[in-house]
Amino acid sequence: MVDTRALAAELLAAGDGAELIGLPSGRPGGLTLAQAFEVADLIRRQRMARGDEPRGYKIGFTNRGIWPRYGVFAPIWAPVWASTLTLLEGSEADVSLAGLVQPRLEPEIVFGFASAPRAGMDEAALERCVAWVAHGFEIVHTHFADWRFTAPDTVADFALHGRLLVGPRVPVVRFGRLGEELAALTLSLERDGAEVERGRGANVLDGPLTALRLWIEAMAQHTPHWTVRPGDVVTTGTLTDAWPMALGQRWRSRLDHAALHGLTLRTVA
Repeated sequence: MVDTRALAAELLAAGDGAELIGLPSGRPGGLTLAQAFEVADLIRRQRMARGDEPRGYKIGFTNRGIWPRYGVFAPIWAPVWASTLTLLEGSEADVSLAGLVQPRLEPEIVFGFASAPRAGMDEAALERCVAWVAHGFEIVHTHFADWRFTAPDTVADFALHGRLLVGPRVPVVRFGRLGEELAALTLSLERDGAEVERGRGANVLDGPLTALRLWIEAMAQHTPHWTVRPGDVVTTGTLTDAWPMALGQRWRSRLDHAALHGLTLRTVA
């Protein structure tokens, strides 16, 4: 049977040292999803004890199109931290890849909350909890070689969260039909001036607002003591595949929604 405390300590050490470790799911006894969430909660409490502050959540694997590639077939989630969150003042930024292991870039839609959502709310009620909407880049990474893992491995491994950079925040009142508009938007992702992929809002569980609703229901089931607070941010998953990153690159996104800004990101040491 897995020792969840020992695994949490091992993953924290791997995060601190930017090191690879063996798959927990491949060890004797394996790793269940329930055990993985126990590990995630232990890590959460230990990070808070260190002085880091939770600032919201990331939802991962909401894009059904990439499920077969990674062998994960349902959303995962984990806290976003004061140490990993950057609220950009403009639409350009430099980001360090230091401390990240096999980093990849994900363009996402991010919500900021004015009031706490709860399980059972429909999407109209959830929208009334939202203060602002933004486009952001999440940098994900993994402490398992070659991006090979199972769903419980990813839950235990910080849900792959590395950094979150959030672009200009747009008040929710600027949107007419929020759910429909976010589901219909398209995004182009460029690396060093060349387009690498196009994505749509509907890729994330039929739209970011729908992804939010489904995640809140799942979180109430698996991590009921993790709650969304006023002021929290929640990023809803990648509109494209997760793209490998390296030093010296210039990434740029373009969105076809009039209110949401594209971002430019340069990778530095």
